Amino acid sequence: MQTTKSKKYFLLSMMLIAANLRLPIMIIPPLIKSIESQLGLPKSMAGLITSIPLITFAILSPIIVKVAKKLGNELTIFIFFLLLIIGSYLRIIPTITALMFGTFLVGIGIDSGNVLVPAIIKDRMPDEIPLGTSLYTLSMLLIGAIGTALSGILITKTNLQTTLALLSIMGVIATIFWLPNLKNNQKDNTQQSQSKVYRSVWNQSLGWLITAFFGLQSIVYYSFITWLPSILESSGIASITASNLLTLLQLSGLPCSFIVPFLSVRTGGMKKLLTMLFIGYAVAPLGYLISTSSLVFLTIVTVVTGFGSGLAFNMAVVFFTEKTTNPIQTAEVSGMAQSAGYLLAAIGPTLFGFLQSSTQSWNLIIIILILLSILLTLSGIFIAHHKPIKE
Repeated sequence: MQTTKSKKYFLLSMMLIAANLRLPIMIIPPLIKSIESQLGLPKSMAGLITSIPLITFAILSPIIVKVAKKLGNELTIFIFFLLLIIGSYLRIIPTITALMFGTFLVGIGIDSGNVLVPAIIKDRMPDEIPLGTSLYTLSMLLIGAIGTALSGILITKTNLQTTLALLSIMGVIATIFWLPNLKNNQKDNTQQSQSKVYRSVWNQSLGWLITAFFGLQSIVYYSFITWLPSILESSGIASITASNLLTLLQLSGLPCSFIVPFLSVRTGGMKKLLTMLFIGYAVAPLGYLISTSSLVFLTIVTVVTGFGSGLAFNMAVVFFTEKTTNPIQTAEVSGMAQSAGYLLAAIGPTLFGFLQSSTQSWNLIIIILILLSILLTLSGIFIAHHKPIKE
């Protein structure tokens, strides 16, 4: 059993790891103009900076599950976070090659936390999963949002290299704080042998439903994150205001870190969550179709859309833990969902950038995102009524 002190330390170190699972991606949108001008990066390639980590998640998620079974979850995260640090500081070198390869290494590091932290929470805090899940998603979303805001401020005060260097320090801090958790690392030969008797999540319909849900929320979220400033600027909104609205979109999802895990286990709670999800992600973005520079109107639309994004992501994480019966399944369904899910998400930013270049209009992209959000809600309804994954 963990002591109260060791549990508190685990939560702190886990939150620091979680803080780095969106931060290296979220600092990029405010820097895109500087990257394009300094490195001569074509606009058509700008979406790649967001897509590369997502493609990395898609390819490596199942591999990370296998590596973790051999090395242990805690050690796997530590090793992969060293790659995250190397990648973060490679991006400081002012060449497109260094930027892209560094982003690839960053994606590898992030993916280890994405896949394994929910399983570690289920393993280390079996009776307090809602608390662990809340703190995990809160750290991820809050630091990601703060990172976007700081990135926008720093790039106006310093240069691209300094901004990237300062915002990459969080990865170093998290890796140092994670070190004591290696004492609890288990290679888990017992689990490995047990896992052979479990039915593969890839052969179960619920595994695919959770994957669809995760993929749909990812493609909508990362497309908004990448292109919302451009969408707003096309309506005459100033660049700094558009950047602030993007930060607001992320901050608006923070309450969901607590609302979703605690409401999901209550009678009728999932129905309320799905209703709010539909309003936030399928109805609110209709406001972006109206060409207006009214800051009050756009703020309301952004807050409600951001709340929808928070609901969607937190519900996906809750499905990982609540629709599985043990930590092995949690890691496997997390790996599966993030593999196929992020492959879908990786298409979004690049495809929508290409579509906008072809049509010179953002309205088609907004309508597509709304339709995807309707499918997201429908998949959530099916998951909510489904029994947990079988052993």
